[in-house]
Amino acid sequence: MSAVKNVGSRVLFAATGRNYILPAVYSRCSSVWADVPLGPPDAILGITEAFKKDKNPKRINLGVGAYRDDAGKPFILESVKKAERQMIEEGLDHEYAPISGFPAFTEASAKLALGDNSPAVAGGLNATVQGISGTGSLRIGGDFLKRFYTKSHEIYFPTPTWGNHTPIFKDAGLTIKPYRYYDPKTCGFDFNGALEDISKIPEGSIILLHACAHNPTGVDPQPEQWKEISKVVKKRKLYPFFDVAYQGFGSGCIDKDAFGLRHFIADGHTLCLAQSYAKNMGLYGERVGAFTIVCSDKKEQERVMSQLKILIRPIYSNPPIHGAHIVAKVLNQPDLRSIWLKEVKQMADRIITMRTRLRDGLKKEGSSHNWQHITDQIGMFCFTGLKPPQVERLTNEFSVYLTKDGRISVAAWLFSEKTRGIVIASSSSSVCRSRRA
Repeated sequence: MSAVKNVGSRVLFAATGRNYILPAVYSRCSSVWADVPLGPPDAILGITEAFKKDKNPKRINLGVGAYRDDAGKPFILESVKKAERQMIEEGLDHEYAPISGFPAFTEASAKLALGDNSPAVAGGLNATVQGISGTGSLRIGGDFLKRFYTKSHEIYFPTPTWGNHTPIFKDAGLTIKPYRYYDPKTCGFDFNGALEDISKIPEGSIILLHACAHNPTGVDPQPEQWKEISKVVKKRKLYPFFDVAYQGFGSGCIDKDAFGLRHFIADGHTLCLAQSYAKNMGLYGERVGAFTIVCSDKKEQERVMSQLKILIRPIYSNPPIHGAHIVAKVLNQPDLRSIWLKEVKQMADRIITMRTRLRDGLKKEGSSHNWQHITDQIGMFCFTGLKPPQVERLTNEFSVYLTKDGRISVAAWLFSEKTRGIVIASSSSSVCRSRRA
């Protein structure tokens, strides 16, 4: 049995004949964080946690956006494997990268997004830094705009948008506002609604645009629609911020997926953009990305670059090097780049095939609902149009896990296990029939 008593500013514990003396403040430590509330699980990553707890052997996780091979395993690109083997053979060291990242990486990233023959890159007008994947690159942009963009601290998002956009820019100190984008009646792009809302955005505001494979809807503007959007944005004197998270995953062509971004630049916009290599190179855990500001002249580029470095230094100081070396090799070596471009096309084509299988499977299971939007949409995700109660039933009764807004990751389906496609199709069909009943 232990005896406890206060001795001045100390607490003395007597147990088994031994004394343990600790500061009296120790007795209060357990209450220091008593007022910290329990936070909710992440809307997307929480799905994986629930999926892992499910004992159903036929459970399916369609929540997280990660590409899988035909066996349901993480897919490592051959171009990435070859690049890593070269890195080992060359004996690359583990020295710090520059604050802004390796020049071979940042220059290649700018060219990938803006084009190999981009006048902005050729003229040295791009201030490009390596970021911590897409999330970190977006945050660098948000912080920079909060510090130096004096025209407005309001940023307008398409409705809906990726769930993490809101906390990223809100925590950076920007005010979030919406503009129409998705039409739930057609499960497609609300072009007229988007133009109408954008035309009413206050001059000088920031507007967020998904470069391709819009997350979560999979709905993108057509080239002619991009041109009209550019005109309205220019007329309203808005500042465009492009999120380039899925270049190549939309159509299978990196140039086609960059049409909107490149047209904006050709149309005379100065803008910024965030890139991610999580999806198009499968470098999820390497956290490789880039942030670029396209400037008006070289002097402006130098000033912007200097402030980006100052901003980054107290956050993470120097970016990680392994993933950046991989990307630099893949993009800069013609043989590896050629392999990578083919792999991106193969991944995009497989996703298109899976969309067709799901649409046809739903029809075969007897669903009279129009599922044409499944194949009209592009990219990793499909915005099914299912409502939260239907999503809940899919999860509870069929162990099919997806986000509450009805988004599913097409890239997570197992190509070879046809029964799983049937399960998804039949369960979704059942849910839709119950909605009409």
